[in-house]
Amino acid sequence: MENNIKQEIEICLEILKKGGLILYPTDTVWGIGCDATNSEAVDKIYKLKKRSDSKAMICLVNSLRMLEQFVDQVPDAAYPIIEHSSKPTTIIYDNPLRVANNLVAADDTLGIRVTKDKFCEQLIYQFRKPIVSTSANISGEPTPNSFSQISPEILKGVDYVVNLHHSKNSGPPSAIIKLGNDRSVKVIRK
Repeated sequence: MENNIKQEIEICLEILKKGGLILYPTDTVWGIGCDATNSEAVDKIYKLKKRSDSKAMICLVNSLRMLEQFVDQVPDAAYPIIEHSSKPTTIIYDNPLRVANNLVAADDTLGIRVTKDKFCEQLIYQFRKPIVSTSANISGEPTPNSFSQISPEILKGVDYVVNLHHSKNSGPPSAIIKLGNDRSVKVIRK
């Protein structure tokens, strides 16, 4: 692992363990993140984004194994989607477990993505818990396509800004698919 990635991960782990917020590059857009099991940390993100907590956020996990620890029942259809999708894909699951209550939508669902990004994967692996990932913008404003488009309000509102990929443009937001335990499949964003 590159030295600067290792260093950035160590700093992020300290912040996440204290319930702080990080601004970090993901496999899609720049994200605001925190410990997905810490409701006070999740609340800080809602406040920073000026977003009502009825608008659900997603979280990232680093493996199928971690996914299975935080969802009551992963539908069989999820596995081929995760393994074979050519772009980052967030899946909305029924009955999430062991995450902050204010992260779970009113219908008892949660969007979770198994990240394939090297930095995110390593960070989550070492943190051993899911990390919230929500776009780095005030609610209602456009999602930044690069680090340079992130508003000063967001930059000042987090506890740490990851010092990687500042010059790289973000990818498109992830695809979103809702898989119900009743075998329903609904594509929300392609």
